[in-house]
Amino acid sequence: MNWKQNALAASRSLNMVDDETINKILLALADEAITQTDVVLKENTKDLSAMEQSNPMYDRLLLSKERIESIASDIRNVATLPSPLGKVKMEVDRPNGMKITKVSVPFGVIGIIYEARPNVSFDVFSLCLKSGNACVLKGGTDAYNSNAAIVKVIQSVLRKFGLDENIVTLLPAGREATADLMNAVGYVDMIIPRGGKGLIDFVRENSKIPVIETGAGICHTYFDFFKSIVFNAKTRRVSVCNALDCLVIHESRLSDLPELCAKLAEKEVIIYADKKSFSILKEKYPLLKEADNESFGTEFLDYKMSVKTVASISEAIAHISEYSSKHSECIISEDEKNIGIFDKMVDAACVYTNVSTAFTDGAQFGLGAEIGISTQKLHARGPMALEELCSYKWIIKGNGQTRI
Repeated sequence: MNWKQNALAASRSLNMVDDETINKILLALADEAITQTDVVLKENTKDLSAMEQSNPMYDRLLLSKERIESIASDIRNVATLPSPLGKVKMEVDRPNGMKITKVSVPFGVIGIIYEARPNVSFDVFSLCLKSGNACVLKGGTDAYNSNAAIVKVIQSVLRKFGLDENIVTLLPAGREATADLMNAVGYVDMIIPRGGKGLIDFVRENSKIPVIETGAGICHTYFDFFKSIVFNAKTRRVSVCNALDCLVIHESRLSDLPELCAKLAEKEVIIYADKKSFSILKEKYPLLKEADNESFGTEFLDYKMSVKTVASISEAIAHISEYSSKHSECIISEDEKNIGIFDKMVDAACVYTNVSTAFTDGAQFGLGAEIGISTQKLHARGPMALEELCSYKWIIKGNGQTRI
């Protein structure tokens, strides 16, 4: 059998694995990840050696002892979460005696296409296993050695428990494997791309399998208060999708801009400023450039940020509406009226008030973990955790009823 048939068969075998066994597997995997740290890091070093450290993706690619310990902790956390399977979503007793029940079930086989983030291999497997799904991984070429080592660790644990190792499949590097996955109709139930806008657009436009868009985050913050939030949202970790890309500032607060940006200079953040903000920051900010058409609507994934000046809350919302990827948007203000307008009018999966967008994360939302941040509206929106990796089916029971 090829990988498609193997993955489908493996997903069906998972239907008979109870939650207690799944939790034992996850705990064993967390332990094995720690035990095999040196092996995984050796392969990760091979991948890192082929990438410039100045590349914003380098931080995403990098694994360390501390990061693997954190990954193992996340896996253990998933094991503590309640199973999302078999939940009765609705139950109806019909007048004719039929009993109809709506029950949560796995999707089956979930394909993940992602860039240089080897931690995703562990994350995706743990969430898919907990929700009863087999997973097919198509990582980026940049991280192939790391992903291969991680999948070997996972498969060794599955074998110890007598389960089919094809519950997780790593496809080979190259575009042919990506095309094969996107055309696996009848074998793969859903594809989740995780990466930049280019990857997500490519998968959405070319996949014959239903796609849930995640990852690309062009995040704005409309500033009127709490200066520390801007610094945190921009610099906490620039290579992730919830990092701030554009500061939208009311013209009445332009005098605060030099002070607001001073701390950003410590992190060498390049600022692309529109005309009004440029005139304020000129000779006061060392890494200043004039904004152009490419400065807005760009997910920088780097120590870069644009600044847009507006004259009203409505103008701020219009700018965000034009350039947003519908991921995470924030208003920093003490004006309750403006906050109410922002909450109602901004179309995004996550809308913040006086909180850094860095919190867009399944664990931070109390979901335990996430498989990605959905920026669409069908099926799932925002952090996708165990509940979002399930579909449902109707179970109808009777005692001989026939329809006239």
